[in-house]
Order: sequence, then C-alpha cells, then structure tokens
Amino acid sequence: MGGTLSFIRTHMRILHLSNHCRFANGNVHAAVDLACEQAAKGHTVAFGSSGGYFEPLLQKNGVVLIDVPQEAMTVSKGIRTFFSLWKVIRDFRPDVIHAHMMTGAVLAKPWTCLFGIPLVTTVHNSFDRHAILMGLGDRVIGVSRAVSEEMIRRHVPRSRVRTVLNGTRNAVRRQEWPNQNLDLPRPNLISVGGLHPRKGISTLLDAFEIIWRSHPEATLNILGEGPFREQYEKQAAALEGGANIMFRGALPDTGSWLNASDIFVLPSLREPFGLVICEAREAGCAIVATDVDGVPEVCSVGNAGLLVPPEDAPALAAAVLSLLDNPELLAQQKAASLRDIEFFDISRVCDQTMDVYREVMKKRR
Repeated sequence: MGGTLSFIRTHMRILHLSNHCRFANGNVHAAVDLACEQAAKGHTVAFGSSGGYFEPLLQKNGVVLIDVPQEAMTVSKGIRTFFSLWKVIRDFRPDVIHAHMMTGAVLAKPWTCLFGIPLVTTVHNSFDRHAILMGLGDRVIGVSRAVSEEMIRRHVPRSRVRTVLNGTRNAVRRQEWPNQNLDLPRPNLISVGGLHPRKGISTLLDAFEIIWRSHPEATLNILGEGPFREQYEKQAAALEGGANIMFRGALPDTGSWLNASDIFVLPSLREPFGLVICEAREAGCAIVATDVDGVPEVCSVGNAGLLVPPEDAPALAAAVLSLLDNPELLAQQKAASLRDIEFFDISRVCDQTMDVYREVMKKRR
C-alpha cells in the first residue's frame, strides 16, 4: 500500500471513517473540517460513512464519498461492513486510515494489521466507557490534553498518544453557513449542544431564572436537539422567566445565531474540548463555561472566558450577571474571545494531524 517515504511526505491517500456525516455532531464536524482541509492541501481524501447532511460539502471540496455503513450494527451487518471495508481498502489503497468513532476503529484494525497500513484514531469523547477502543490506533489523537491524559489513565501507552487541539476557523463547513443577519433582542444568551444531561441544560435553566430576576429583558436561545428536549421544555415552562427561553432545535446555520448573540454559555458536566466554543469565540461572543475537561484549554488561548464549576446554577448565574451588570467587562470579554483566534485555524489542525501521520508512517517503515 502507498508509495515511497519521499512520496508520502508530500502527498497522502487518506481514508477517514465515521459512523455518519450528519450535522449537530461535534465529532462529525471536526472530521469533515479536517477531510476538506486535507483535500484542499492536495491530498487524496476519502470519507467512509453511512452518509448524511455533509455529503454535498465533502464532494464539492474534492473528498471521495464511500458508503461504509457503521450505524445500528447487528452481527450480520457488522460482518458485511467488515468485508466491504476490505474492498474499500483494496480499491482506494490508503496510506493511512483515520477513524473518528469506535466502530470504524474496531472494523479497520484487522485490515490495517494485514495490509501494514497505519491506523490513527481521534478521541472526541474520552468519558465514554467504550472510548478505550480508540486505543486500537497506532497513534491516538486527543482533541485536548485532558482527553489525552484520560486515555493514558485508561492504559493507552503514552508513547502512542498525541494531542491536537481542535479548531474551526476558516473551515469550509463554516464558510458555507448562510448569513441570516438575525436581529435578536438584547441582551441575549445562547447555548448550543445536544439536549441530554451531560450538557448541563437543567443547570442552565435554573441559572437563567436567577439572571431573569435581575434582567427580565434578557433572553436565552438554546440550539440543539436530543431525547430530553421535552423534559427541559417543561422545566423552562415552570420558571417565571420561562417565556424568555426559546428552544430552537438543531440548526445547520448556528453561525448566524452566534453572530447575533452577546454571551455564549456552555454549562456541560463533561466536555472533551468544546468545538462550539471556538465558533462562539470567532463570532465575538463573551464566553461563560464550566471548568471541566478540555474547556480551560480552549479558553486559555487568548485568556478568554469566565469559568465556573459544573452543576452550580448560582455560580453560572453570577458569572453571566457580572457581564450584564458591567457593559465594560462584557466588551472586554468579547474582545478577549477574538484574541489569538488564529490559533484555532483549521490549517493548524490539519498540519499537526499530518505530522502525526508522517510520524507513524515513518515508524512503520
């Protein structure tokens, strides 16, 4: 497979594996951004998945789409996908396979051993108990130092673990966002994420009730979808300030909403990196987030954001109120979000990932 080492250093054939390529999934967003950037830099890139929303974007940017079903796996379906992946590898002849979810890592590992192809995995959710399977990679990339250390604590050898902090700036996915020029009432808060307990939405709703009592003109837009939406809507409806809380659902153009917002709030209980913080920072939002996992690493670049403990509604409310009560501090935090924002450029993410590929390929030879 592949070619000579000198060829590999300038051009690679890269096969990405992901369960799907639908929007509203941070793992997918990061994988799509990376694949498009690698193709833009002249590499031959394929994306193997069950398909989804981003297929036209990938194709438009020169990424080869390959049907590799990886969702709702039964034994028989898994066997079929396993052998179809062999055909994909035989025909595409990748120099490296990059798995972004556990199913892809498990299915690809035997073939990478058989064909002598390096397997690289990216761990987006280290807190998932199955994340240890990402340790099958010859190199295991953590999207933050917190994720990398978690994988090492779970007995993945430190020698195989690398850290590449995520980034979304200048990603074609974001450049394709429609610009709605929304005119939202001020002051306003926004939160973007899945509607399930790990994202801390219940704490955010309790915090907003405290905020609303001091600023009844404030509004909260929650963008995202999930199995607990009805529960959170009922919780919001029971609050005095509930009429000022809007559940907008999962939207592909979150950029328009971020651009029209004052404060971005991420109340997560666990958060490996927080890709949406990068997007909120680029939009110039002030950041209030929980001090968990990789979040401090995202905020430390440019010394941006106010961090609070998780599951602490009064602390979360106090941080937001400190901004609403002090327009000068709010302006300072908005400016801090844009400070050193170039660090989060997708080109840097791509270059560092390619360095990991070259390292493992050199070692293989």
